[in-house]
Order: sequence, then structure tokens, then C-alpha cells
Amino acid sequence: MGGFSIWHWLIVLLIVVMVFGTKKLRNMGSDLGGAVKGFKDGMKDGSQSPDDEKPVAPAGHVSNAQAAADKAERNTIDVEARHKS
Repeated sequence: MGGFSIWHWLIVLLIVVMVFGTKKLRNMGSDLGGAVKGFKDGMKDGSQSPDDEKPVAPAGHVSNAQAAADKAERNTIDVEARHKS
């Protein structure tokens, strides 16, 4: 009762393939592989010393100061003030 034989595992595998289908299982396998690869890359990047780290803004990233300056420039209206007499 403690162990499963090869026939038990083959029957379980056959049932899983019948339920999910081979295409869905292949997609799940590739997704799992991509997640593991991403995790390994993240762990490798995290193992660098603090001196090696150089903050790099992603492409298309706008800093808050630059965004505020752009917004102020767009909203500025040049007018001439006139006093009522």
C-alpha cells in the first residue's frame, strides 16, 4: 500500500493527458520552464555586490521631475495682464 508501481503512474499519466490534452500540457511545461529561467536570472542578478549596481531607467521611462516639467510647459499660457481703469 506504500508504493505505486509503474502501471499506476502510467494510468495516472494517461488520465491527465486525456483530461488536459497534449497541447495544454505542452504550454504549461513551457510556461513553467520560462518561470524557472526567469527565477534563475533574477537570482543571478540579485547576487551582485552593491558597488556593481548601476540604476538604469527602462526604455521609455520618464522621471517624475521630467514629467512635471513637461506638464508645466504644456499648461503654461502666455498672457498680458491689463488693468481695468
